[in-house]
Amino acid sequence: MFICPVCGDLLQRGERTYSCPKGHSYDLAKEGYVYLLAPNKKHSKDPGDNKQMVSARRAFLETGLYQPFSEELNRLALQYTEPFESPVVLDAGCGEGYYTGRLAEALGEHARVFGFDISKCAVRAAAKKYRGIAFAVGSSFGIPFAEAGADLVVNVFAPIVPGELARVIKPGGHLILAVPGEKHLYGLKEILYEHPYENTYKDTEYAGFAFLQRTVVTKEITIVDYQTIQNLFAMTPYYWKTGAEGSEHLRQTQQLDTQIEFHFLVYQRNP
Repeated sequence: MFICPVCGDLLQRGERTYSCPKGHSYDLAKEGYVYLLAPNKKHSKDPGDNKQMVSARRAFLETGLYQPFSEELNRLALQYTEPFESPVVLDAGCGEGYYTGRLAEALGEHARVFGFDISKCAVRAAAKKYRGIAFAVGSSFGIPFAEAGADLVVNVFAPIVPGELARVIKPGGHLILAVPGEKHLYGLKEILYEHPYENTYKDTEYAGFAFLQRTVVTKEITIVDYQTIQNLFAMTPYYWKTGAEGSEHLRQTQQLDTQIEFHFLVYQRNP
């Protein structure tokens, strides 16, 4: 289902490479992923999360504190792939693979699950742990996936490019977006910022799609482990936006009490 980033033709997977009919070839890394990020889609030498952020994200997610979000994503995915005998599912912006791996497990062997992310570090970590899933390094602004190839696309906190998402989803197929709720991590922001702010309520309209439903998952969490607090901070955009004073406040924090809140938005691709 992956496509050549040069000519757009479908790639065929061999033992050690992906190749297209025009002769373009891409080596499989030893972890099993393929690098399909075109040079003109890179905004830096190594875009996306770095090794430190990927490590922090994996360590935090494996605590299970975000598991309720994963379970709701799986429930919705099962609901919207139920009519298909062998659904094709794509995780757009899969990161280090936590949600992708749990999704593949929930859907079972009959589903074909793929994932891509712009971060090579993240995709390497995902492919190394979740061997049964096909992963690629690629951009949301030029998704390396077949036109109308997916029955379902999921997107958890990743860039939303409606035209590309519409291109890769079959007419009548579905898109599940996970976006932060207004109060998501508000307790963390109260520590980091003198004037904490709520997240913006996301619009539900995207060209090429009909909006179907919104479900909200929210929970109050308490973290008393210092490293877990730091891991949560390192996997958020606030890590890059917070000044020295806010970071120092967090380093002195012994206990973090905060609300976590995901909104899941479900869309159907227009015929």
